[in-house]
Amino acid sequence: MAMPVEEFVLSFASAIALASFTPPAAAQSAPAPKWGAHIDVEAMPGTKRDLGEADLFVPVWQNGRSLVFGNLRGRFDSDSDREGNLGLGMRRMLGSGWNVGGYGYLDRRKTENGNSFNQVTLGAEALGPEWDARANAYLPQGDRVKALGTIEGASTAAIVGSVVQVTTTGSTMREERALAGYDFEIGGRLPFYDADSPRQLRVYAGGYSFSDGTVKLAGPRARLEYTVAQVSGLWEGAQLIAGAEYQSDNERGGQAFVSLRLRIPLGGSKNGGTRLTVQEQRMTAPVVRDVDIVTQVHATTGPGFVETATSTAAGQPITVISSATTSGAALPGAVAAAGTNSAVILSGTFNTTTVITLQPGQTLAGSIAVRTPSGRIATTPSATIAGVVTGPAVIPANNSTFTGLTLTNNNTAPGVGSAGVQTNGTTGVTISNSTISVSADTNNAIGVNIVGTSGITITGNRISASGGATTAGNAIVLNGAASVATVAGNTLDASGGAGANAVAAVAGAFNTAASTGNVLGSGACAVGGGGPTGQVGFTNGTTCP
Repeated sequence: MAMPVEEFVLSFASAIALASFTPPAAAQSAPAPKWGAHIDVEAMPGTKRDLGEADLFVPVWQNGRSLVFGNLRGRFDSDSDREGNLGLGMRRMLGSGWNVGGYGYLDRRKTENGNSFNQVTLGAEALGPEWDARANAYLPQGDRVKALGTIEGASTAAIVGSVVQVTTTGSTMREERALAGYDFEIGGRLPFYDADSPRQLRVYAGGYSFSDGTVKLAGPRARLEYTVAQVSGLWEGAQLIAGAEYQSDNERGGQAFVSLRLRIPLGGSKNGGTRLTVQEQRMTAPVVRDVDIVTQVHATTGPGFVETATSTAAGQPITVISSATTSGAALPGAVAAAGTNSAVILSGTFNTTTVITLQPGQTLAGSIAVRTPSGRIATTPSATIAGVVTGPAVIPANNSTFTGLTLTNNNTAPGVGSAGVQTNGTTGVTISNSTISVSADTNNAIGVNIVGTSGITITGNRISASGGATTAGNAIVLNGAASVATVAGNTLDASGGAGANAVAAVAGAFNTAASTGNVLGSGACAVGGGGPTGQVGFTNGTTCP
């Protein structure tokens, strides 16, 4: 039966306490132990993250050739990972010059994603005068999969015949998984120093593999280790280990570390000042294992699906009119037939010579947000109305909306003026997110003509008006004492031989506080008649009037 974590920790702590207590009488008769406790501190800057570690090594029992030790490690990195390892191991010196050993650890890691994982690590090693070999097995315990949340699939809308189809890609579920696996390495001493020198240079090559049946990563690993067992100017038993390491796998790619490890002996020399042989020194060599519990974020994407939108995002019922089945001449009648409080979504390009009159509460749209029965929301593509209409091309009704469309009205007939959208004594009109372009040769061209309309909002549009050589182009005209308008976030352009006005205000009122953020492309500000109250503000700091 596996030992519970609490019992293991208690046994480990008790062993340390017993190992640290030596009765006075025994201290006078028994030989001094060879190996004492120490703390190693290590810094490992890397190409993808930086690591820091503190490592407490405590002999629990020893004789002249064998050592049982406890090992407590704490590690952190620059990605906010934290890990602790609590281990117990044994090593024995053989007459052949080899040190052989094995160890077990309880590991716990808190990842940068805020998840905690547990693991058991089992390892074995053989450290010789010329060659070394190590292998470790990593066995996650408890809950090995932690959810990171679900990313809803993106939805897109398209007009298919007389309906709006919304295609939603599959939702992606993300989870962090702790992986079981193993690693190994084989290495040897490079002959730059004598075999009994306190300076040793060793090189290692090996590999690793981790998997849980869903996620797998594997690759090679190489290490270079330079050890200085006697450091001039430091305390007896101090040691420096400098190293470099590189590994690469199919999931995490390549990463490299350099390291510097300093040993700090605890309690002074334990062997009466006798210098240890290289084989004896290596009985307290750091246990080499993977730097942390290996986890990997895994994403699973489900199948997508297609739905038919039944309303706009605001809840209006949808009528789709496509230029493939409805001519421009028939468009005004089709819009009227959709009825009040409906949303008419256009698809394609409609060429018309007849004014389109909206119904009360009706929305005429190209690009607009729609909703499916499951609650998905997507935006339809824009559409175009290309008019050659005497006067206005579109006349809104009370509480109607013109949005997400490209509207042109280019009438070059002699003596004829043209307008894009014209309101006549209505209330609650919205003109938004559209491109409106109007031109006329022998009479005035007006992008949006506001006549006696209260509560009109013109926002997010690009409006341009071009007059002829002797006529004016006016992007927005405010006319009529009853007119109250909010003009915000539009780009306005006007041209014409008889005067070009981005805003021409004859009478009425602008909502000054809300009429901001407009871009003045070209044209002036014209004020006539009694003049308006309020102002339209532009991003260049000017206002009209």
